[in-house]
Amino acid sequence: MGCIFVLIAGLFPRLALFIVWVARPKMVDAAFDTWIWPLLGFLFLPFATLMYVILWRSGGLSGWDWFWVALAAFLDLVHWGSSWTQRRTVPGYPATA
Repeated sequence: MGCIFVLIAGLFPRLALFIVWVARPKMVDAAFDTWIWPLLGFLFLPFATLMYVILWRSGGLSGWDWFWVALAAFLDLVHWGSSWTQRRTVPGYPATA
């Protein structure tokens, strides 16, 4: 079951975060003080938020844990950037600079 969750988290981080939030709300509540931060993370940086919640469970974040959260945030930003560049061009029309 754990391998299936890892595949879902890698491919669909919003779905994985939603599953964690519904199945284990105490886990998300322990990582954040209010509900607004996980909601904003769900919308804008889902992979980083999921990584933060999972790593928080191990007793808080320290040292290399922040590296993994930063890497996840970087991957989220790369995803946003690639989506933006793909949206700029319309298939069948020349790209404008």
